[in-house]
Amino acid sequence: MKDMNDAPSVGMIRSVVIVDDHPLYSDALAAALQLVFEGVKVSKAQTLGAALDLIESGELPDLVMFDLKLPDVCGISGFQRLRAALPDAPILVISSLTSVQVVQALMEEGAAGFLPKDASAQLLRAALQEIASGRKYVHSGYQSCPVAMGPEDRFDASHPKLAELTPQQKRIMKLICAGKPNKQIAYELSLAEATVKAHITALLRRLGVQNRTQAAVLVESAQPATAIGSGEADAQAFLSH
Repeated sequence: MKDMNDAPSVGMIRSVVIVDDHPLYSDALAAALQLVFEGVKVSKAQTLGAALDLIESGELPDLVMFDLKLPDVCGISGFQRLRAALPDAPILVISSLTSVQVVQALMEEGAAGFLPKDASAQLLRAALQEIASGRKYVHSGYQSCPVAMGPEDRFDASHPKLAELTPQQKRIMKLICAGKPNKQIAYELSLAEATVKAHITALLRRLGVQNRTQAAVLVESAQPATAIGSGEADAQAFLSH
């Protein structure tokens, strides 16, 4: 990756594990890391299993760079397994699977950041600097649902099941799409948190989904396609495993 030569050395990132099954791409990441973190030790694994073997053998990296699409990974459970094996190390996900709902689910599961695989060198540098400083990094385009949740009639028309929600459930669904936790939804709608939970349980049942993330994916997939957040079939499959 070019344009990284002026990147300062920041944070205390001394060792990194890159989990990616494309050797050329992992080599490019390793070269970029050397420009940002002088003297960093880089280990590579082409599968989740190989990465877990590294960890079991005593490898405790300061950072993991993780691709979601690996030969032995099916769905979000792969990330969850890695997170469980390394509960304290930040994990930067770099993937071609770029649904907003996938990104939000990963952040909720404890990812330190997300970058699409076609991100520029400058964005990679910014993400590394943020994570090395103890913060999280998500590109602004992935921080909320990319759908205009404005007029109620557009929301109703987007999917037959959404039209069946009560007005209060629709308001809650819109806040769920904005990534708001139950406590914030309760505050914004002047409701008790228990009431919000009851509404969410009812709307999930009505929509025929199991959790908030799947509900938001249903809303997003019912909207016109956008540049960011495409590939909803892949997103649905990823979030269901």
